[in-house]
Amino acid sequence: MTKLQVYDPPMCCATGVCGPNVDPVLPRFMADLHWLVNEGVAVERYNLAQDPQAFAANEAVKNALSIEGNECLPLIVVNGMIASRACYPSREELARLTGLVEKAPAGLYTEAVAELVAIGASIASNCEVCLKYHYDKARKLEVSNEDMERAVKTAQAVKESPARSILELAGRLLGRGKASASLPVIGGCCGPESSQGKETGGCCS
Repeated sequence: MTKLQVYDPPMCCATGVCGPNVDPVLPRFMADLHWLVNEGVAVERYNLAQDPQAFAANEAVKNALSIEGNECLPLIVVNGMIASRACYPSREELARLTGLVEKAPAGLYTEAVAELVAIGASIASNCEVCLKYHYDKARKLEVSNEDMERAVKTAQAVKESPARSILELAGRLLGRGKASASLPVIGGCCGPESSQGKETGGCCS
């Protein structure tokens, strides 16, 4: 169980929430300590005016007081280590200090995943040198052949999709009977040259 200890500066009572001029931070902090208890954290709180023996019994707290004086208070000690000083942490900070906030999951884009992406890009771009290079790197990272095969198949499916679409379009256009006769036979595939029916030119001849 996580143990959190609060070493308060001298106050009129154990929580400092009595009297006509209460610091608004103190009621909030007291509520946050109750929240910690409900979350399973063991909480102890000491007031320098009422519990000086507790300050003397903790070596880290005693040393902090001897070096910094009361300015270091309040001290927040978590599992025997000073975790915060000179302020009352927010609930979010208390949760972090006591481990109640889970660490963010590691990103999915690892070095191995990057090589699988690169293998797929190599297939899509027809780059043999790229494929060999990233295959070797993936092997060094102990990427399985099965995962590389999946990357290749995914890239191939993406690559072939527009090829299938353009062939289907060509089939629809050529299947229009007399309308297909008006299609120019040219070396280029686009641009004004195509519309004029020239045999050369265009953007990708």
